[in-house]
Amino acid sequence: MSRRFWLGTLVGVTAALALLAAGCGGGGGKSSKGVTALPSSSCSDIYYQGGGNADYLIASDLPLQGSGRTQTVQMTEAIKFVLKQHNFKAGKYKVGYQSCDDATAQAGKWASEKCSANANAYAQNKSVVGVIGTFNSGCAEIVIPVLNRAPGGPVGMVSPANTYVGLTHGGPGTAAGEPDKYYPTGKRNYIRIVAADDFQGAADALNAQQLGLKKVYILNDKEAYGQGVATDFKNSLTQLGITVAGFAAWNGKASTYTGLATKIKATGADSVFLGGLICENGGKVVKDLRSVLGKSVTLLAPDGFTPISAVVSGAGASAEGMYVSVAGQPNENLPANGKTFVKDFGATQKGGSVDPYSSYAAQATEVLLTAIANSDGTRTGITDQLLKTKVTNGILGNFTINANGDTSANPVTMYLIKGGKQTTYKTITPPQSLVGKA
Repeated sequence: MSRRFWLGTLVGVTAALALLAAGCGGGGGKSSKGVTALPSSSCSDIYYQGGGNADYLIASDLPLQGSGRTQTVQMTEAIKFVLKQHNFKAGKYKVGYQSCDDATAQAGKWASEKCSANANAYAQNKSVVGVIGTFNSGCAEIVIPVLNRAPGGPVGMVSPANTYVGLTHGGPGTAAGEPDKYYPTGKRNYIRIVAADDFQGAADALNAQQLGLKKVYILNDKEAYGQGVATDFKNSLTQLGITVAGFAAWNGKASTYTGLATKIKATGADSVFLGGLICENGGKVVKDLRSVLGKSVTLLAPDGFTPISAVVSGAGASAEGMYVSVAGQPNENLPANGKTFVKDFGATQKGGSVDPYSSYAAQATEVLLTAIANSDGTRTGITDQLLKTKVTNGILGNFTINANGDTSANPVTMYLIKGGKQTTYKTITPPQSLVGKA
């Protein structure tokens, strides 16, 4: 699934590991095809084809190391697939592409220092006119304001995956000063094409209600995303009249969670929601919860527990029967153009499997190319066009982006781990009346 197209020569053990895990290669700031390459410490060689030189450079910013790398590497391949379809053109402009890694081998996930370094590299490189990413909301919190202050900018961002509410609008579970603190110039430069966590939390609560759950214990991993989605879920449960048995955090560095599981068992909870990331020792959390609570207690988690293959790998049989929500539609529910993308792109992938996030990465690429094509060729002009996004018959169907940078299409899909595999359970689009209370 993780084919690499642009392997280059790297120096040192860390770089070699990054090469194997992420496919990152040369570039090193040298001019290439008319644009200046981003640093090889984080980014691949420029990927480009067609006659002439590139006018602009776009980058993706994703965590390409750790348990989710098969998912995110495939997302970069989906981006390249769309660029090839457009012959690397956005209207009259020619574009090059670099895939940049915001993870470290040591962390096995996104790292704040990488997000900061990448953001500054994009902002200072005048060739860069747009970024597809980030995958993790915590990384977006770092990148957005740097690009917002970029010379000649702001530089526009299109995220196929961020769900933390505070990136675009306020509400329960968000921090003071959000979202304005991410936009120091006062101008928005960020959009997302997935539902925010106020929708995801509400959808998870509706799923809990439909499953007949009565008493839910809520955990979070202490990160902005995890705390936010856990809070949104909690508020929606309350609105639906479902009892919240407790609200607590797990330590991602702990060696055991049996004590926490015993505390949960004492409350009589019939279910546990894990608001956070699988890479925060989530597999071990699931194992220890199941060992103490047994199979009768239902486990629920948001999209931080993707790819689901990583949950199964980390938790083994303990993951069986677990529900994992993902902001967005499953591939089988995509409209005609989405199904065509999945079929054609899947033919290029080992086994033909296409992760749902790859469809969202492809749509994000289409959105960015359209904004570039409709712009005057400046960073500011491209950003202006992103906030005017209106998609008809796209990979994801029809949707618009509002002034906050949020999408009008907000489905959330529940996946059930059955037989050790991901199976689609149902898709829920919660009513605004419930989302508004989240």
